[in-house]
Amino acid sequence: MSRVVNTNSPGKRRNQHMRSCAELLRRLSQKPAFDDESRDMLAALLFSLRGIDVSLEEAVAAWEKRDYWIKAEQFRQKWFWVQENVDELENLLRSEDWNQVPLKIMSLLPHFSEITINKFTRSPDLWDGMYQQFLEEAE
Repeated sequence: MSRVVNTNSPGKRRNQHMRSCAELLRRLSQKPAFDDESRDMLAALLFSLRGIDVSLEEAVAAWEKRDYWIKAEQFRQKWFWVQENVDELENLLRSEDWNQVPLKIMSLLPHFSEITINKFTRSPDLWDGMYQQFLEEAE
């Protein structure tokens, strides 16, 4: 019997979400004005950050299952900023305080500074209609 290899590991999904966030932040920072597309991009950013948070919990659960408590805690400390920013971004979208968006973008940029973007690989389909999806989720 051969070994089963999971090609969709939490780390791989986390890296994909990190890349999506980095591209969304870059595109948002280049927009001259805040519009409907910007709202969709912010909602997509929120969903990607949530995806990162889910992948973190999966990784930590696996380490705790093996009694690697210290490693799990160090990992949580390294990524503490994710849940904090998920909450802040969600509140920003719910309150529709669009004047705070540039500040939020600037506070997130350092977390994605290691990701080099030479070419945009995410299409607008990634964020198209995401704000509406966010609003429907809240109901």
